[in-house]
Amino acid sequence: MEKVFGEKMTLEERADFCTLIYYPREKLASLQKQRLLTPEYYRQIILNLLDLAKFMSYKYEPLEINKAIPDGYRDVIDELLRGRPDADYVPKIYRSKMLDTLISIGSGDDFIYAFTVLIKRLAVARLHIVGDFFDRGKRPDAILNMVMKHHSIDIQWGNHDVLWMGAAAGNDVCIAEVVRISLRYSNVEVLEQGYAISIRPLFLYAAEVYPEQKPMKAAQMLISIILFKLEAALILRQPELKMEKRILLDKIDFNKYTVCIDGVDYPLNTTEFPTVDPANPLALTKEEQSIIDNLHASFKESTQLQKHIEFLYSKGSLYKCYNGNLLFHGCVPVDKEGNFRMLRYEGRNYSGRAYLDYVEQKIRQAYQPDCSQFTLDFMWYLWCGFNSPVSGREMKTFERVFTDDKKLWKEPSDYYFHFYDQEDFCEYILQEFGLEPKHGHIINGHVPIKVKDGESPIKANGKAIVIDGGFCRAYHKKTGIAGFTLVSNSRGLRLIEHRDFTNVREAIMDNKDIESVTKSVEVQSYQTIVADTDEGVKIQEEINDLYHLMLLYKNGILPSEP
Repeated sequence: MEKVFGEKMTLEERADFCTLIYYPREKLASLQKQRLLTPEYYRQIILNLLDLAKFMSYKYEPLEINKAIPDGYRDVIDELLRGRPDADYVPKIYRSKMLDTLISIGSGDDFIYAFTVLIKRLAVARLHIVGDFFDRGKRPDAILNMVMKHHSIDIQWGNHDVLWMGAAAGNDVCIAEVVRISLRYSNVEVLEQGYAISIRPLFLYAAEVYPEQKPMKAAQMLISIILFKLEAALILRQPELKMEKRILLDKIDFNKYTVCIDGVDYPLNTTEFPTVDPANPLALTKEEQSIIDNLHASFKESTQLQKHIEFLYSKGSLYKCYNGNLLFHGCVPVDKEGNFRMLRYEGRNYSGRAYLDYVEQKIRQAYQPDCSQFTLDFMWYLWCGFNSPVSGREMKTFERVFTDDKKLWKEPSDYYFHFYDQEDFCEYILQEFGLEPKHGHIINGHVPIKVKDGESPIKANGKAIVIDGGFCRAYHKKTGIAGFTLVSNSRGLRLIEHRDFTNVREAIMDNKDIESVTKSVEVQSYQTIVADTDEGVKIQEEINDLYHLMLLYKNGILPSEP
């Protein structure tokens, strides 16, 4: 915007134009109410959009540009982009007549909308999302509906994504955890409205067994007990996951209402356990089993949920190597010396990249109808296990629900998070994944950066960048900001720090979008060219193949066709 319109528009005019690009339908509706949508306005806005689109399209091949233009106006926009009205009088008249026709037949709004879609697609050649669509914002289903339309995207799964993927695959423990978190954050809309998953039976039975509690609190208590019983059954049938410390229901003294953790008795914050039999605390009641059976069927039969999970599988992976950078959500498990931790599953040892490859294989197998019980159970482990590359910490769910001693709430994390501020450690990780250690970067999510406390997302002198600043409102007080976006272009990397966003109406009225602060992470002394990218490597390989093929023909080794 600055390069194209810096001398033609004031700062206020540029802000107004940007708002139109961000929210075209809403902005045009607002202008319509103000009676500002004159033919001259349409003409000028379309010409401005054309100038911006031309400037942004010069790095793209014609075929790529054509694919980025929305259906309906592809031929017209393509004609305008290729036209040169400044070079000749006739093309100028032709363009003017074309615009007059579009405006006169009432297509100005749709044409402007199509142009803004093109501009936004040209602005972001590739979108990487390093995990966690779910569990904090109100409508992750709406976000997924939006990103599914993106023309070029990849996703590195986060632990919350894997939790929902496990639930969609039919893991009852994952289902119970998904419901518990949705209740914990008063976010039942995603279940009931987004995915048509009814939790009415849960609320009805909760009101029956917890009559003194408010409905939401009662439902949380009930699903928590169901969760801990289901967890215990999974842990007992999968001993190699080594999660026995999470079984705590059977450590409760129902006379004193204390729980024994590591040999110490701690007081519980409730005496209400109406669905727990002290003689057999890990057993589900008949009513609890019925509730989880109904939820299981709802998750498996939700068309919209399955559609979204299939999208996560098709566009997602555990990690991605892209243009020399390594992208993943959580961590690569290491020991206290900073060496890759050796882990054993299903009779084989894994570490480093091989372990992440194994984990991705299990995630993909879990969505197959004939997957093993271990594979399905492993999805829950990935959500909360200490050695999980998408979790990397020892979760204390029971302690946080049923005790008030915050010492018990502390969740030990993998040593990766202790070392990733050291350059040599980051280079060690990059080298493990076949990347150039001196020039690559590790790009992480998972751990919200507490900017308000002075914490920096830039680690190890820029070798690692943690871009989870907490987009969702639930984290804003903790982080002091509204998330990060990392932008990579031919000049290097820029980290965008977002400020809080109120609503679209305010953005339209006051030309305010998410207020951002730009931080330059790395500015190169040279401009990156296609040859420096993964795509450039492929092109060079094709050139080499063609060159050697030409030599074979030229030297008569391969006969030419008659």
